[in-house]
Order: sequence, then C-alpha cells, then structure tokens
Amino acid sequence: MMQITNVDEVPAIARPESIRLAETETARMVALLRSLDDDGWAAPTDCPLWDVRAMAGHVLGMVETFSSLRRFARDMRAGGKAAGDGPFIDGLTAVQVQAHAGLSRSELLDRLEARGPVQAAWRGSRRLMRQIRTTEDGPDGPETWKAGYLFDIILTRDTWMHRVDITRATGAPMELTPDHDGRIVADVVAEWARRHGQPFTLRLTGPAGGTWASGTGGEDIELDAVAFCRILADRAEGPGLLTQSVPF
Repeated sequence: MMQITNVDEVPAIARPESIRLAETETARMVALLRSLDDDGWAAPTDCPLWDVRAMAGHVLGMVETFSSLRRFARDMRAGGKAAGDGPFIDGLTAVQVQAHAGLSRSELLDRLEARGPVQAAWRGSRRLMRQIRTTEDGPDGPETWKAGYLFDIILTRDTWMHRVDITRATGAPMELTPDHDGRIVADVVAEWARRHGQPFTLRLTGPAGGTWASGTGGEDIELDAVAFCRILADRAEGPGLLTQSVPF
C-alpha cells in the first residue's frame, strides 16, 4: 500500500543532519567528476555560461568560500566588486570559476575532496553568523534569508542540482539513495508546499521519491523526483502548482 506523508510532518533539516548531508553531497560530486572522461569535462550544461569544467570550478569555489571566515570575507568582497550593479551571485560565481580555471583536474578534485568535510563542519558551526539576515533574489522576488538557511539548505541544494546538471550533460548515472537524496527532495517538497499553500497530492518516482499530500481536492501530480526538482529550480517548465519555484 502506498504510504502518504502529510507534508506538514516533514521535519526541517537542521544540525547535525545538515552537516552530514553537506559532506555526503560534496563526496558524491567528487565521485561523479572523477568518473568523467575528456568529453565529459568539456560538455555544455544547463547553465548556459558553463561547461562541466567551469561548473566544477564553481562548486569548488562555493566549498572553499564557506570553509573559513577569512576566505568568506575575501570572496564576498571580490564577488561584490565583480558584480558591480548586477546580481551579487553572478559576480561571486564568476570570481570562483575564474579563480580555479588554471587548476588541473586532479588539483581541483583533490581540493574539493579535502575541503568538503571542512566546509560541512564550518557551515554547521557558525552559531552567531546563522542569525544574520541577507536579501537574496528568491523565486518570487527579493527575499530576506537568515544565513542559517543558506548554510543548512541552499548550499547543499546548489551542489545537488549541479550534480543533476552534470549527469544530464554527460549521460553519467546519478547516485540516488532515499536517505540522502530522498531527504533533500522531501525538504524541497515541504518548502514548495509552504510557498504555494494549496492542497495537493504529489507522487515522485525513483529512489529519491515518495508521496506527500496536503488538504483535499487539490492537484494530483506524478513525475520523477529529479524532474520535479529541475522544474522547481527553473531548469524546465511545468503546469499548475509546478510553476511555483523554490531556491536552489
């Protein structure tokens, strides 16, 4: 019998679970990148400005930016300067990609592998910083986020979605398990439900899937779990409640 979870009962991701998810996600990204050949590293991705090599440089940049207070402060300044009058995130990611463009693949991957656990622990230990509020470009316009939301949720989602991007670009298999990917997807579902506030039944297929519901008489949706997240990340289009995006 199909188990249906009330979406309001999905627990929030918090420490120490957020630390474990962050560390596991970076490790899976490293394993994926190590499996690619020359053509894979040169493949274009769903992010128009980046091939896989550039995307890997961005991922390493995010890992290193959020591994120490000194590096964080330095990269925030550099990102703001590079952005000028444009979105800050565009400036930051451009700085990250450029900074790592000269690394060999082995150097990039060794640094990513070494700093993954450091980043996860650093993000989880920022007790005072977690309360700092920042204005970001959310799916429905400017939003105010606590740094804790960025540390616990968004940075892990970002790497996860880029792992999706790379598997789509290269045809490489994506490692998916209920305890890791399924947990990330369930958290996405819960935020999506809070944002649209409408009744629904949602069946997501695949190893990261599950079934969730809220209220009665709403939309009945069924699709692959990864495809669902790609739609919510604005990498594909969907009808009805699937037009409600969430931050990645």
